[in-house]
Amino acid sequence: MLKFFRRRSAPESEPVDADALAREFWQRWDAMLPEIAAALGDESPQRVEALVADAVAALHPRLTFGIERGEQAVYALVVSGQADPELRRFTDAWKATAPAPGPLWEYHDSVPAVPDPTEVTVNLRGERYPLAEVRVVAQVDEAEGLVDVAVYHPGFAALDDDVKRALTFLPLDAALGERLAADRLGRVETADREPQGAIGLLELRELVRELDRG
Repeated sequence: MLKFFRRRSAPESEPVDADALAREFWQRWDAMLPEIAAALGDESPQRVEALVADAVAALHPRLTFGIERGEQAVYALVVSGQADPELRRFTDAWKATAPAPGPLWEYHDSVPAVPDPTEVTVNLRGERYPLAEVRVVAQVDEAEGLVDVAVYHPGFAALDDDVKRALTFLPLDAALGERLAADRLGRVETADREPQGAIGLLELRELVRELDRG
């Protein structure tokens, strides 16, 4: 599968028509699909990385993309603004003009949640970190509609700060998906010891979704 790539930033010198750019993207996507399908069928996605990257950059240079296994379809194309509010209008326009999902392709405007994050094992610097071992203390701020969390993993003790930070946020995105995490998580902290009253990622998902449903 294609990994996510950040394109180079470019300043916007004048207002742009996000709807028109989105329609142009889908025209290019339709033309590229036979080549993309052939590359994926040959398990050689690198052959089309530049094609997809250029099309996404034309929509907006700060967007990221990925081709992943789909939830309902075989493949999912994900185009994300990584929770940047300035990019929301571009991803909104892109999603609004997307083709209807089918058996082969589905389309997401943010990184979706993993169906079961407890079945995921993250590899960092040659070590394996099962997300089933992640424990989270969650405090709901009803007034703000946010959940403050402290994240613990037994592997934290052996990690430096940068890697520990990555392993703090990655399970939250896996459990909630990028957009729900951005909208409903408040303070996010790393716990060096397992806190009392901690819950797993699936329990956290249900708590945050319930808050989001209002």
